[in-house]
Amino acid sequence: MTNKIDSAYKFYCKHIYDEEKILLLQENNLKVAGFVPSVMWELFGAILTGRSGVGNVGADLNGWEVKSAKENSSFEYQYHLNTGAKKLHEDCLVNHLFLTYSEMYKNVIARAIKGENLANQFFMKWEPQYFSNYDSSIPSNARRQRFRKNIPFNYVETNGHIILIIKDSIMIERYDDTLDSFL
Repeated sequence: MTNKIDSAYKFYCKHIYDEEKILLLQENNLKVAGFVPSVMWELFGAILTGRSGVGNVGADLNGWEVKSAKENSSFEYQYHLNTGAKKLHEDCLVNHLFLTYSEMYKNVIARAIKGENLANQFFMKWEPQYFSNYDSSIPSNARRQRFRKNIPFNYVETNGHIILIIKDSIMIERYDDTLDSFL
């Protein structure tokens, strides 16, 4: 029987670390970093956690928010006018899967943090800023279209629980018990 980490790694090998596609991008002088769209990272997260998507609004997966970023980059959160307040609250409750990748996708680290452990440091602090960003007393053309905030890479690196490490496209560490503790 194949477990979730094995299945996610197989998906990575076939659909994320795509050597043929990377070589074609390089041969045509195109940027490699960023060619894997966020929906593929969400699918990787779905396979890893065993949770499916929940639609267009709210967390990416049932009980999980999935974030991906290039190594040493922060993880961006966006909150929209009509759904952002509910999403900020939900982010305090769901687990967060942070996926960092190297420029050529040879290295990936999956870390998890419970939303309750991010709430005071981030989401609850962002809430007043969210409401002022969408203040209806300000003319609509003076308001920003999106409310964006970031969780720094260093915070995730220090506080995240490692689930999986891929180095040079080989899975070198896995923590099934850590993953299970979030499910």
